[in-house]
Amino acid sequence: MISFLRRGLSSWIVVALLGLIALAFIITGVGTPSGLGNIGGGDTVAEVNGEAITATEVADQVNRQLSRARQQQPELTMAQFLEGDTLERLVDQMITARAIAQFGDEQGLAAPRKLVDTEIASLPAFHNLAGQFDQQTFRRALQAQNITEDQLRKDLAASLIERQLMLPVGAAPRIPEGVALQYASLLLERRSGSVGAISLDAVPPGPAPTAAELNAFYTRNQARYTIPERRVIRYAMFGADQVAAAAQPSDQEIAAFYQANQATYGAKQGRSFSQVVLPDEAAARAFAQKLSGGKSFAQAAQEAGFAAGDTSIGEQTRESLTRLTNAAIANAAFSAAAGTTTQPARSELGWHILRVDSVTNTPARPLASVRAEIATQLRTQKTQEALSALATRIEDAIADGSTFDEAVRAEKLTVAQTVPVTATGQAPGTANYQLPEGVQPLLQPAFELTADDDPVVQAIEANQRYAVIALGDVIPAAPPALAQIQDRVRADFIAKRASDQAKRIADQIAARINGGMAPQAAFAAAGVKVEGPRPVSAQRIEIARQGQQVPPPVALMFSIPKGKARVIPAPDGIGWFVVHLNEVIPGDARGQPQLVAATRQQFGQALGDEYALQFARAAQRSLKVERHDAAIQRLKSQLLGRGAQ
Repeated sequence: MISFLRRGLSSWIVVALLGLIALAFIITGVGTPSGLGNIGGGDTVAEVNGEAITATEVADQVNRQLSRARQQQPELTMAQFLEGDTLERLVDQMITARAIAQFGDEQGLAAPRKLVDTEIASLPAFHNLAGQFDQQTFRRALQAQNITEDQLRKDLAASLIERQLMLPVGAAPRIPEGVALQYASLLLERRSGSVGAISLDAVPPGPAPTAAELNAFYTRNQARYTIPERRVIRYAMFGADQVAAAAQPSDQEIAAFYQANQATYGAKQGRSFSQVVLPDEAAARAFAQKLSGGKSFAQAAQEAGFAAGDTSIGEQTRESLTRLTNAAIANAAFSAAAGTTTQPARSELGWHILRVDSVTNTPARPLASVRAEIATQLRTQKTQEALSALATRIEDAIADGSTFDEAVRAEKLTVAQTVPVTATGQAPGTANYQLPEGVQPLLQPAFELTADDDPVVQAIEANQRYAVIALGDVIPAAPPALAQIQDRVRADFIAKRASDQAKRIADQIAARINGGMAPQAAFAAAGVKVEGPRPVSAQRIEIARQGQQVPPPVALMFSIPKGKARVIPAPDGIGWFVVHLNEVIPGDARGQPQLVAATRQQFGQALGDEYALQFARAAQRSLKVERHDAAIQRLKSQLLGRGAQ
């Protein structure tokens, strides 16, 4: 996961991802790690045309990406995440993202509020049980991730502008067929050689290790034996059962919901439309004139350059058509008779003319027939609201100074705790321990807490099940005493000694081969029992198809010179391979046009990314950019100081 993020930080695509990172974390439910936010204060790490990128913004991105990485590697620390130049590259990408947004603004590109509204309304994370956008669900999702609506809208608008700029730049570039032929031929190259092995079993065991040798080996390899930090997690769970009585809807509530949602349950009309949107009033009037002259809507649309699929917008309600156009256009369309067209009318998108293709009337559904459906919706809604209120009461009590025990006792919740566990839920020293049901989701937030942090409320299943979490004992990472693991250390010492000896033998065999000796003779001269060389042959295309499943010795043959030998470790530390490359047969793809075409397409995708990257860099160079390295280093020190746990 870290390698993906680090590689991704060198790709222009991540520029757009950074713009949508807040949105992504709303959807996935991954928030900013507890105890890591609010770093950097008002420090400015970079400026793009005078617009600041603050240390707080960068810290926010780092913390969210750390949480994302911890979904794959729960024990990952901030220090490990920020190894190398990860932070510096992230800042560079944020500069590029900001530069693209400003460059788009200078070119007159914009994301209208209505377009942003449409993007927000389309996101399932903001939908209610009926599959419709719900304002309360929207607010709760933003609040849960500590993101304001303005932040979300800004990110969305910037990403829409970036999309307008970047997608056309990287779309469908083509490379010359001759270049594709050369690379396709390279895929058909065949290499043959041999692979022999020196196993640890072939090496004499040697004398028993002394106490001094074991102690020195244990000291040098303490990281190998270190048990990760363990924590006792104290928790109190609550869910629908705790609020069941308060969540039952009354008859009055059911009736009120029915009356308030007549758009769903009342009589309604749906209409299917064909529509054209023209750039100016003159074009719209000319289109209308053609209709008045007797041409069909389809014929006039075709002459105007619209295909049949471009004009059909399907069945719409008055409300949905209003969202697509505006209230005036929707009212006119729902006032027109079936088979007629509306007069040209303007929206933010252009000039609309609609034809009413058909009208469907749906009768009202009586309350008795939908009572159970409404009761279920209300029960779910009231359960969510009651759980939210309960969580808020607990958080408020903790904020007012209540301890974990006091806060959960006031709500009559049951307290439980784990044995000391690692961030992955393992319990070294406790045989056959398994985490209780529902505790797995508590590991990450519990390991993000510091010793001084207040208890937190964590969602186990969103809107259904929660837990209050606090830390018990924290056992720092440390290796057990040598006396406790002496047998393991002795076995590791003997295995390491044998591996070193086997490596020396393998190196000697490789040296003989590289000096001109035949592989069979070089293995025979080893002086110990070894597995002699066996023939191996493969095409480069086979390596590409198998990906990470390629045996390492076969993969090595494609990176060494002809006639040479190299040594690599065998899997699981069982010995060493000696790989020799004997023959290279060039490939010829002239008779395989499909392979050439596939290679050309694959390179086209890579070339598109390269074009987009170059465009992004050019946009950045056209603006005044200042990078404050001292502020970046201060931020890095703060992140490592507060996030190393």
